[in-house]
Amino acid sequence: MKRVVVDPVTRIEGHLRVEVSVDEATGQVQDALSSGTAWRGIELVAKDRDPRDVWAFVQRICGVCTSTHALASLRSVEDALGIQIPKNANYIRNIMHSCLDVHDHIVHFYHLHALDWVSPLEALQADPAKTAALQETVLKTYNISGLEPADVQSKTSAYPKEFPKGNATYYAAVQAKIKKIVDSGQLGIFAAQWWDHPDYKLLPPEVHLMGIAHYLAVLDRQRDIVTPHVVFGGKNPHPHYIVGGMPCSISMDDMNAPINTARLAVVDESISMAHDLVDYYYLPDVLAIGHMYVKAGMVDGGGLSKKRVLAYGGYPDEPYSGISNGDYFKKAMVRANGVVENFEQGVDKAVFTNLEGKDLMDPQFLTEEVEHSWYNYPDGTKSLHPSEGITKPNYTGPKTGTKEHWEFLDETKKYSWIKSPTFQGKACEVGPLAKYIVVYTKVKQGIIKNPTWAEALMVKQVDAVSSVLGVPAHVWMCSTVGRTACRALDAQVAASLSQYFFDKLVSNIKGGDTVVANTEKFDPNTWPKEAKGVGVLDAPRGGLGHWCVIKDGKIDNYQCIVPTTWNACPKTIANEHGAYESNMIDTKVKIADKPLEILKGIHSFDPCLACSTHLYNKKGEEIVSVNTDALCK
Repeated sequence: MKRVVVDPVTRIEGHLRVEVSVDEATGQVQDALSSGTAWRGIELVAKDRDPRDVWAFVQRICGVCTSTHALASLRSVEDALGIQIPKNANYIRNIMHSCLDVHDHIVHFYHLHALDWVSPLEALQADPAKTAALQETVLKTYNISGLEPADVQSKTSAYPKEFPKGNATYYAAVQAKIKKIVDSGQLGIFAAQWWDHPDYKLLPPEVHLMGIAHYLAVLDRQRDIVTPHVVFGGKNPHPHYIVGGMPCSISMDDMNAPINTARLAVVDESISMAHDLVDYYYLPDVLAIGHMYVKAGMVDGGGLSKKRVLAYGGYPDEPYSGISNGDYFKKAMVRANGVVENFEQGVDKAVFTNLEGKDLMDPQFLTEEVEHSWYNYPDGTKSLHPSEGITKPNYTGPKTGTKEHWEFLDETKKYSWIKSPTFQGKACEVGPLAKYIVVYTKVKQGIIKNPTWAEALMVKQVDAVSSVLGVPAHVWMCSTVGRTACRALDAQVAASLSQYFFDKLVSNIKGGDTVVANTEKFDPNTWPKEAKGVGVLDAPRGGLGHWCVIKDGKIDNYQCIVPTTWNACPKTIANEHGAYESNMIDTKVKIADKPLEILKGIHSFDPCLACSTHLYNKKGEEIVSVNTDALCK
């Protein structure tokens, strides 16, 4: 048995360490630990803030998932204060959310995850002419676009004008660029990988060249996907919002207005381009690579997704009166709210448990545990509902080594800065895979009797991929390949949702409605003395929840359970592994010292861990800097 440490895990946001115990004879992982090595502390920053401002602070939890934290925060405060946003604000927020989903998934695959599957060194062995022919075959075989209703399909497609299919000359030029990088000995963006790992031999060289070419092409165009953030929110990352709606006024007559005909046309073009990137690059690439892995029988890494997944759903079709009162879920276009267990046995045998608005405020449903986390709860308490949550650090260090320089963590005690969220005391996986499992189960079992077009599209996608791969949904979905594929499917739905809500916005403006904010309760004098609220959505990485307690016009308590808290958490009180740990245990490793399969599995979740915390006084002088990364000096 060999214990292998990967610290830090690269090509993610934040600081993550994993440890695995591998049986070198069989390649089976016997045990695994996932440790978030930085303290977030944003909850302490939010305390005593004005509830109207807190979205701007908590949005800075991350610069990758950017506006999702702002959206969850706004919804939490609006839920607490009973604020219903106008139609235009709802449509705009949904456009900004959906375009971020597309951007995040595309950037994740090509620039954080693709190099787990394709290699620039293997690309040098490819024949450019065969690569061009291969791309034609891939587009014909793995293009599953057009499943959505006609009225939400791209209206101003840029394909093939801006996105040529590629010819031998194009691929030869890309190959020459790659060779120049390799020959220089400075791999740059292609550095820090085990390029001699046997998994890279699974794919033909032409697949590697095509993948690296698309890596470079998308790197150049990805910034245009978030144009709606710049138009509606003023910038990206961290666009602007306002409690009660949006701060961007609308005028079809004033060409200097934040939102006018010219700027709406720019948004329309951005949405169409994003749709094309998904349909003609992202999804075919993922399915082509995934198909080769499935044919080779490499469908491991399902982990906790086989056992239990959780999602919140989202994209309210129209403004809702609240989240904790359940109206948000009634208006959602994607009603993924709930938990599905035992999906690995088949969709007909899966067990669904509903998750309503009132359940989000009930400790019988949702809690956070600190049994194996570097925090303390008062009076020996080990589990609290997030609305009652406490962020009090208690760093104890590793099992062997020192507090500054770790050797191995102690799996029997505390070993992570991440708490352990639970649903009814059980760990859950969240993410696009979880969302797809929940929706697919609810529709197939008749729990959703009249699917929205978005839900129907999700089911069509899963069935189409099952047909292409030649295996049932529960086989390919519950794997590292499936987790990666469901992100691409989610991007396709998100691109269609962007178009859907853009069309609704334009139609509403044409009808004469230009209201973007409800300010009736913006004055604190209109607020109750005490109020509690919750804001949820399925962010790019999965179920995201913000809980706030407002007292005397200020934030009294603020807690977030982010998707990576669910997935990267340490073991629960019941000794159940979280999603990262379960994924590693369910993965075979060919070479213990080069656990590419482990990184591939971890990257399939698109980890997003928070960075270290610095506190400053009013003069801007640093009070304390808490450094919890053992590798930083």
